[in-house]
Amino acid sequence: MKKYDVLVIGSGAGMGVASDALSNGFKVAVVDKGPLGGTCLNLGCIPSKLIIFPSDRVAEIENSNKLGVEANINKIHFREIMERMRSLISEDREQMRDGINHAKNLDFYEGTGYFVDDYTLEVNGERIFGEKIFIVAGARPHIPNVKGLDKIDYLTNETILELNDLPKSVAILGGGYIACEFAHFLVGMGSKVTIIQRNMKLVANEEPEISELLLREMSKRMKVYTNTEVVEVLKKGNSVKVLGKNRKSGGTIEIIAEKILVAGGRVPNSDLLKVESTGVETDNKGFIKVNEYLETSKKNIWAFGDVIGKYMFRHSANKEAVYAWHNSLHQKKIPMDYNAMPHAIFSYPEIASVGMTESEAKKKHKILVGYAKYNSVAKGIAMIEEDSFAKAIVDRENNKILGFHIIGPYASILIQEIINAMANNMDIHAVFKGIHIHPALSELIPSTLGNLVEPKA
Repeated sequence: MKKYDVLVIGSGAGMGVASDALSNGFKVAVVDKGPLGGTCLNLGCIPSKLIIFPSDRVAEIENSNKLGVEANINKIHFREIMERMRSLISEDREQMRDGINHAKNLDFYEGTGYFVDDYTLEVNGERIFGEKIFIVAGARPHIPNVKGLDKIDYLTNETILELNDLPKSVAILGGGYIACEFAHFLVGMGSKVTIIQRNMKLVANEEPEISELLLREMSKRMKVYTNTEVVEVLKKGNSVKVLGKNRKSGGTIEIIAEKILVAGGRVPNSDLLKVESTGVETDNKGFIKVNEYLETSKKNIWAFGDVIGKYMFRHSANKEAVYAWHNSLHQKKIPMDYNAMPHAIFSYPEIASVGMTESEAKKKHKILVGYAKYNSVAKGIAMIEEDSFAKAIVDRENNKILGFHIIGPYASILIQEIINAMANNMDIHAVFKGIHIHPALSELIPSTLGNLVEPKA
């Protein structure tokens, strides 16, 4: 049995730890079931944004009439868009493999590993031991228990990336960020899309005003059913029939679509690893339990990324990798700081958020809330953005920003100023002190913070 100083399970964000370990002279093993590079590179962030970007341009062209510009889309080369995405991902993956092959003191085990004893993993019939272990095994699509779903071919956020031909129609089961992003992509490419969401709202974890606006805007381009349970799916010729039931009224719907996309969330890969065999505890959903230092219940085993279920974003996992590695080396440990952890949803319109929602903030703080629409600033007027807006939540006692939420063009870019302020523990005066270019859309940020009032009870 081979023994390693550091054993990393997962080749996504876990490679940051592997790289640091090699730099410190440790003997390292990386285990991954594939594809090399993890979810973000192969099945998540990167490929989805490569194909969503063309749909952004389509939506802008379709909405250009409001600006007095008449434009038409002559043809969309769907296969070329998909092949370009896969080619770029393949190039990145091969560069990564080349780096692994040339790394000294690094062994790469490509296969599904699982624990068979304390600190001992079996992969491809071989047992390996790690003095320090980092579990960064990611997650996979959650497949709901819907009658008939196991009898049909359905798409997930992973298999949709394999398409060469655009489905004429797609029924999407789910209404979270994955569902909304792919709905925007498919509509932009020319599919007829129907979303069936069990929750009352789309992207239910966002501020209610943001969820409402997203629903209103997406309903202009597709059919959206909320508060609707999918009760059965059936094969119907070359298509699929989806039967749904409104959870309040009891009314039923019937949808015929060429394809079904299941976008009902994610489940951790901890069960595939059999982490209980090495004394690592999980919660009732299978996510690995960690403390503030990213330590598991087993000494010298750390976990981070999607498998712990805190913030399932690559930028979160990259930050956690830095903290986990530090805490594995130093007696003085540093707790992971999620205070300014942002996220974005690349739907249309785009959404970006950081910090607390209003309801979360009210439980712990006395707050002020500020709103500003895009057209409160000159650039927003030029863009004729009448509904897009930003929302700020601020601590009334010290003027610290507790949360900030944007829905509209360039939301993921605009919010960076707030992320930086929060990460550096600055208050709103730091934002006002900075000079904002006029007339630029960035003026939306001080405009929002300049409208702070006490929230309604």
